[in-house]
Amino acid sequence: MRQSNGHPPERHSHARERWSLRRSLRAFRRDHRGAAVVEFGMVAVPFLALLFAILETSIVFWTTQVLETAVADAARTIYTGQFQNANKTGDIGKEFKKQFCLRISALFECSENSSTVHVDVRVVTTNIPPVINDGAINPAAFAYQETKANDIVLVRVAVEYLVFSTLMNLNQANLANGKRLLMGSATFRNEPF
Repeated sequence: MRQSNGHPPERHSHARERWSLRRSLRAFRRDHRGAAVVEFGMVAVPFLALLFAILETSIVFWTTQVLETAVADAARTIYTGQFQNANKTGDIGKEFKKQFCLRISALFECSENSSTVHVDVRVVTTNIPPVINDGAINPAAFAYQETKANDIVLVRVAVEYLVFSTLMNLNQANLANGKRLLMGSATFRNEPF
């Protein structure tokens, strides 16, 4: 069957489709209305990664500052002898950790049985064990040692802090388990209580 112009119907429809496709491609090339969306799509991932890295870093700094303040407050009770006078029996190390955790409970899970918060109270000697050993927390570095009047005391608290965004800051996690070590410490000479 032939159309009135003498061409078969399928040949005429192919030419019309090609012409329509060319017109659409030209219109698409000239149309800049979606350019902002495409450009934002290209920069969105780096922008969001940078934004999350900034937020994560600022939260880590803030948490470290709060940790330092809590260590200083808890250490003050040892410095003045209040803690030693109030806790003469039982597991004194757990009690001190509990007193510390009361000052910082909103930022991370902290209790006397917490496995991510490590407290060390000791009379300063020349041999203080390192906090990290082979990329992990060294449990031998944390203990509670009885202190007396005029002792030079070191109080250290180490926290294994969960890191959320490591895309832009690969050094954010500095422990082998993917967490970041946050430290707070205070060194002082006990009052003559």
